[in-house]
Amino acid sequence: MSIAEKATALAALILADDNVEITADKLEAITKAAGVSVEPIYFSLFAKAFDGVNVADLLTNVGSAAAAAPAAGGAAAGGAAEEAAEEEKPAEEEEESDDDMGFGLFD
Repeated sequence: MSIAEKATALAALILADDNVEITADKLEAITKAAGVSVEPIYFSLFAKAFDGVNVADLLTNVGSAAAAAPAAGGAAAGGAAEEAAEEEKPAEEEEESDDDMGFGLFD
């Protein structure tokens, strides 16, 4: 991520924190005040991306969306995980048999 993208994203977060509508003009004003030179295309891209979006809700729901994804896919992958666990058991037994033969790390 470039400095211009980071500065514009942080400007959007500042506006969202103050409950101010995120517009290209306001993003430009904040980045200029910070002394960061940003290409004008970033202001319009970020303004369009956040148009009608409640950024506070977006930030607070990040963890819940990530946790829901594995739960939904877990049921379908559950059988595959059990099969993989069964396949790993013989490999562990072979490793234990090496220890029985007297081959150890500290011998």
